[in-house]
Amino acid sequence: MAKTPNRANKPPGALRIIAGAWRGRKLAVPPGLSVRPTSDRVREAIFNRLAHAFEDFRLQGARVVDVFAGTGALGLEALSRGASHAVFLDRNPESIALILRNVAAVKAEDRATIMNADGAHLPRAAVACDLAFLDPPYHEGLIAPALSGLARQGWLKPGALVTAESDETEEVVGEMGYTILDRRTYGRVAITILKFAP
Repeated sequence: MAKTPNRANKPPGALRIIAGAWRGRKLAVPPGLSVRPTSDRVREAIFNRLAHAFEDFRLQGARVVDVFAGTGALGLEALSRGASHAVFLDRNPESIALILRNVAAVKAEDRATIMNADGAHLPRAAVACDLAFLDPPYHEGLIAPALSGLARQGWLKPGALVTAESDETEEVVGEMGYTILDRRTYGRVAITILKFAP
């Protein structure tokens, strides 16, 4: 969901929650290219991997954090599929407004925390999470500092999973305390899944 103001593709069309309690619910997206929502195809692939590829992970009842949240679609998809609570982090005022609107549209205010925060310089977490989504702007070197911040600032439980979206040409390295479990490409998009095991 990250900002990519220089990305020369078409503006996103309708964005919907794919599965779960809010399946088919439309989400607000910004005009133009100020925010790049993760496509339905890639979101579906992420959640299929989370549901079937990792025996010791369960989304049902999980706490999640959506870093560089954009529209909030990843965190809201997780809530729709049974996560208990989602924290949405973004520093773009337009994105914060979109997340507030989308959370209100599905009446998830009691299961969501929305914070104005820089994903590369994360604040201290109130509660550790089971799953983190990282979707920063491409080619800006933000995944490594975000992974470091998640670990250092107490955002992840031991054994938590992290999904990191990047351009296929970008390398994602398992920072200290992380192991790369899976990496797949979907067109020009790469999804890397890591495990936090300090």
